[in-house]
Amino acid sequence: MRIVKRVVVPSTYLGDYPRLLAEVSTTGRLPRRAELEALRETGERAAESGYGLRQLNSLYLSETRKLWGTLPGIAKAAGAGERGRTGGALFAAVEAAITALGEGHERAQRMAVRQEEAERREFVDDLLYGRSDLGRLAAQAQRYGLRLAYAHVVAVVSGAEKLDDAHPTVRRIERELLGRFGEHRDVLLATKEGRLVCIAASREKPVLDAFAQLAEDPGPGYAGAGRVAIGREHRGAGGVVRSYEEARTALDIADRLELAPVRVSADELMVFPVLLRDRHAVADLVRTVLEPLTGARGGAEPLVRTLAECSAAGYVNAEAARRLGISVRTLSYRLARIRSLTGYDASDAIQRYTLETAVMGARLLGWPQREL
Repeated sequence: MRIVKRVVVPSTYLGDYPRLLAEVSTTGRLPRRAELEALRETGERAAESGYGLRQLNSLYLSETRKLWGTLPGIAKAAGAGERGRTGGALFAAVEAAITALGEGHERAQRMAVRQEEAERREFVDDLLYGRSDLGRLAAQAQRYGLRLAYAHVVAVVSGAEKLDDAHPTVRRIERELLGRFGEHRDVLLATKEGRLVCIAASREKPVLDAFAQLAEDPGPGYAGAGRVAIGREHRGAGGVVRSYEEARTALDIADRLELAPVRVSADELMVFPVLLRDRHAVADLVRTVLEPLTGARGGAEPLVRTLAECSAAGYVNAEAARRLGISVRTLSYRLARIRSLTGYDASDAIQRYTLETAVMGARLLGWPQREL
């Protein structure tokens, strides 16, 4: 529900206010609980009808000024002292009435915001999981600035902290993007399962790049992303679902493989979902090639990590040793031990490829920490 200000509030919104003023002027009493609740309901109805609080207050103050001289307590006051006491009671009643109107108006605004947030969350859920009719999704998407006929890309940000709409880092990124690019872009930011999600038309690449950069480095005092994963470009509502799933899979794979870059792309990691489609074959490869390493002192994990770092270093022993925090001599001993236990030599191109594939499979499956 969107609240829009209008200039003139009809006098029907005054309700029993003139009668209340008349009674207060003769009795000096304060408004009763039921009267204040009626005023709150009036403020709520005015907000729901699109009237601003300033205009509503103006109506009540104008009515007070118009009636002031004709109120019984003012007209019949014997002297200045009595008029002062009556005026004080009236001002207290007006203040209470204006406060009650404001409370009701704010209550309606909060309810409207909650309703809009709930509708937005429902739309995001339906869009990312493809749980609604595509025609209905396309119609709803226009409300949030998305045109699903175009191709879109989804980026997902994860960090050490769970992210929600009120998180300072999320607010920071929203403000920066709004300041740089304005509102009228085919882009939607949302939080989902403790992560920040950006859905952007593929033609909005500058916005997507800025989003990823801000997520990595939002500025002093803000927590940067642990990982930013970007799905591939796809068309239509179903394309958003597919790109989102690709980004989530890329996050998972990058974490399992302990990849160094913060920003990863589904394009770069396409081989790994292919491997995981046949988990039985991958497990069999790991078992056949790497399980003999469990017989080494300290278990298989140090030797598996050695193979992974050698691959990452391009088999430059000095660089691999530096990454591992060991001497080149110790590295050479480990490689010899791997060759002795597995029968595979990392210096042979074909055998190296087998070892590397098995190591990647092991990290994807969580071995040796988890049983195959």
